[in-house]
Amino acid sequence: MKNYKYILLALFLFTLSCEEDPLDITPDGRITLQDVFLDELQTEAYLNTVYENIPWYSWRYMFFAFLAGASDEAQDADVGNNGLNINARWITGSLTPSVNPLELRGQGTDPDISRYNSFWAGIRDANIFLANVETANISNERNRKRFEGEARLLRAFYYLELIKQYGALPIFTEPLAPDFDYVGLIRPTFQECADFIATECELVITNPEMPIRIIEEQERGRFSKAVAHAIKSQVLLYNASPLWNETDDTGKWQAAATASKNALDALTTGGEYQLYPDYEEYSITQSDKNPSPRDRETIYEINLGAPPTFRNINAMPSLPGNFKAGSCPTQELVDAYEMANGQPAITGYSDADHLNPIINPASGYDENNPYVGRDPRFYATVWYNGALYDNIRGRIHTVETFIGGSDQLIKTPPNRRNTHTGYYLRKFFNPKIQRGQSSSARYKKYHLAELYLNYAEAENEANGPTVAAYTAINTLRARVNMPPLTAGLTKESFRSRVRNERRVELAFEEHRFWDVRRWKILNQTGRLVTAMEIRKVGADFTYERFVTETRNAYDDKYLIFPIPITDSSIIPDFNINQNPGW
Repeated sequence: MKNYKYILLALFLFTLSCEEDPLDITPDGRITLQDVFLDELQTEAYLNTVYENIPWYSWRYMFFAFLAGASDEAQDADVGNNGLNINARWITGSLTPSVNPLELRGQGTDPDISRYNSFWAGIRDANIFLANVETANISNERNRKRFEGEARLLRAFYYLELIKQYGALPIFTEPLAPDFDYVGLIRPTFQECADFIATECELVITNPEMPIRIIEEQERGRFSKAVAHAIKSQVLLYNASPLWNETDDTGKWQAAATASKNALDALTTGGEYQLYPDYEEYSITQSDKNPSPRDRETIYEINLGAPPTFRNINAMPSLPGNFKAGSCPTQELVDAYEMANGQPAITGYSDADHLNPIINPASGYDENNPYVGRDPRFYATVWYNGALYDNIRGRIHTVETFIGGSDQLIKTPPNRRNTHTGYYLRKFFNPKIQRGQSSSARYKKYHLAELYLNYAEAENEANGPTVAAYTAINTLRARVNMPPLTAGLTKESFRSRVRNERRVELAFEEHRFWDVRRWKILNQTGRLVTAMEIRKVGADFTYERFVTETRNAYDDKYLIFPIPITDSSIIPDFNINQNPGW
């Protein structure tokens, strides 16, 4: 099956037919598609094939890169050292209908991550499964209903991932005949796609055989009813956002708020889902699958394969085995963290290069001691000058990013082993892991914190900063002992705070890249990123900001990716209605 997994949309349209299915290869002893669904084990195996189209995320982009390096969260240390790095290509504006830098084939053992093809393949496989599941040889009718729900939800997942990136795309719900006239395809609206996904999710939510969570280890990786809630919440939030809601239709925001509220009610009532008690620990754990798990926050996580330790690929030079610094947090991300008293430290910049921060005098922020008294999520996410790192050769190490320090920033010429920003990534990195060991942590594609953030944002846009919107945000802040948001904020002020809350709570989790697009603020966030140069003078330090990377992928056309030329060239409506700017 893997031989035909990655296909272009044109091939997708021709290979969905059961009459000429590529599995029809009986002459050399293998089974036909019809035979698959006559066998119970093969039927379940085919469902596993639908799952196989879920791509890797997190650090599994080309050569262990994070998507964060293509946003204002990070600068990748490979920039300037490896011209094939996805972020090196992205920042130069090399995205075209023919080339997507984020889908470059990896080096060595890195996987091919052609998501456009993978998502279409997943939709195709789901449609084949759904077309056959009702008559398939499945002895347990409860299993039949559950399998149908999983395949339906997988199809919704693949469509959501596609439309986030490419905008509205044709909706296929069944295998297509070989003579299907793809030339006459017409793109639907984003609203129609969002409605389809939301409706599919609702069918799964009301499916009595879909579990609310996965509680058995052997079922790890399967979709649950909670995943349907998460997908529905996210797609309706995107549909209501400025990119797809140009008239600011409050009805769209209300639909998003209602879906997120229903999700929170369904998942948290009775304690099935709740926030993990320790924010820092959560990013370095793997969920436990049992009826009474410690991790009740994770909705769906993805196995990233057998990962090398972050000591080697996202590490500071003082770490044994360090190969490259990886994706290093930017000064912009650091500035986003509030002070521990709940006050924003930096409220903006008075210059286009972000070198002159606007300091909130009420916050207590000290430019000469910038890392003191910050939001605890800062310390859980960023290695900074003066941070204490445990277990380097059996001792506690003080991080030294100052010029001349053991982990120093190097400006010229840049190298891949040292930070280009003055910071290193701490999130996802367990400092207790010994050299040569691998982390068991998995990428949390969906977890409860996102639902709180979705609800707070949508509720504020629909109804203003209500008590419910405040409660959602303050629930997250309480986990890390941050004070509640100040009462009496305006709708605009609350919007600013909830966007910032989302930025720090979900840092490096692939939300920022898409959030700045749906909010249509890429032209504000995508032009450059800055760094902090620190020098040691006696026992003191001096701090100077500088621009570490300028970028050329911030025009409005980069809000939505171009339809690949392989499809736009053969489907007239794709060619005529290619995404704006392409």
